[in-house]
Amino acid sequence: MGFRDHRGAPLTGADANAVALYETAVCQFNCYVGDPVATVDSAIAQSPDFAMAIALKAYLLLSGMERAPGAQAADLLARLHDLKLNDRERRHAAAIACLIDGAFNRASERLDDILIEDPHDIVALQMGHLLDFYRGDSRNLRDRVARVLAEWSPQMPGYHALLGMHAFGLEETGDYARAEESAHRAIQLNTRDGWAYHAIAHVMEMMGRYEDGAAFLRGNEAGWAPESFFQVHNWWHLALFHLEADQTAEVLKLYDGPIRGGESATVLDMVDASALLWRLKLRGADLGKRWEAIADRWQPLIEDKLYAFNDCHGVMALLGAGRMAEAERSVSIMTETARKQSDNALMSRDVGLPLARALLAFEQGKYAATIDLLRPLRNIAQRFGGSHAQRDLIDLTLLEAADRGGETGLVRALANERLALKPKSPLARRYRERGTKQAA
Repeated sequence: MGFRDHRGAPLTGADANAVALYETAVCQFNCYVGDPVATVDSAIAQSPDFAMAIALKAYLLLSGMERAPGAQAADLLARLHDLKLNDRERRHAAAIACLIDGAFNRASERLDDILIEDPHDIVALQMGHLLDFYRGDSRNLRDRVARVLAEWSPQMPGYHALLGMHAFGLEETGDYARAEESAHRAIQLNTRDGWAYHAIAHVMEMMGRYEDGAAFLRGNEAGWAPESFFQVHNWWHLALFHLEADQTAEVLKLYDGPIRGGESATVLDMVDASALLWRLKLRGADLGKRWEAIADRWQPLIEDKLYAFNDCHGVMALLGAGRMAEAERSVSIMTETARKQSDNALMSRDVGLPLARALLAFEQGKYAATIDLLRPLRNIAQRFGGSHAQRDLIDLTLLEAADRGGETGLVRALANERLALKPKSPLARRYRERGTKQAA
């Protein structure tokens, strides 16, 4: 009789020690702590034909939406194809193949098919959840988890992760009270669940509770920060709370410290850094040489052509550093990508490319063109991925372009809209006052 994982699924090619290592790697992945790649490598060294360990490593390499790990993931997929897999493992291999090919929507469907047959497959669930995030599919962020949650019990290993994922899906669909409750339940079960802390940060961001948000993250740093792959993103959320409070010096301190002090080359971290600097740029902050440093990290990735969401953040960094020629080249490459037939081509056509062109226009002082490009994006921006909080940068850029371009009525209208969601927002109040004064 073969071995099974801790949720009862049969495993090909494993022994007891390898299963224990694999489950440790799954737990690390669930919480975004430690080094799950190193742990699963140990499992594979123990049992070289351990199919799900090989699959998990491939998923971990592909989970950051970066081009570079694709070749290594392809080698792992070839190893899987050489093994005698069970049906579930064959389905995982098919999903991995889709991810390597950039067929994100098809990969999402294949992962959902796995969960229909085995609702306890937490690896399929978490990879599917990440794909929902990367594709901006807010409904599936919530409902992929909802489709399996009733099949679990709180005693099952990893149950906290389901609550944390469900919390984020609830937040992205506007159910803030339930989201906060579910995330707190997740943290009670596992105080290292970085995704659950992240879900609460999103709730507080969307509700404009910037003082509560800063206090929550500061008060729970020991849970979400140490040895966490996700800590930079949560530090970014803390910086947003301080930025909303007009505490620019504290924002820059966080940027120079935990957000960019380690000069991370992880693209997800670079996205956060670029987005934060762009928000500061919109406020007229003196950023010194910070732009140049992050632009240096983005420059080698200009031709990645993997994910439009990343490409736009690279354009921000290049523009911030005054590297107009490189920014224009990046936009040109996005234009070529948009002409092709792929999931990223669709993301680029619908949102990524017009956003990149709007950023270029903004930097050139062409505020009317910026407005014309950004206004149609506001209600479809989810098509190129990210969260509501991340895509808020589009609205912030539109507001500033309208202000600089003298579009008083638009400034006032957008400020009114923002104040309806965040009544205490100092930034929204300032824009409201500017729009009112200019109209008088």
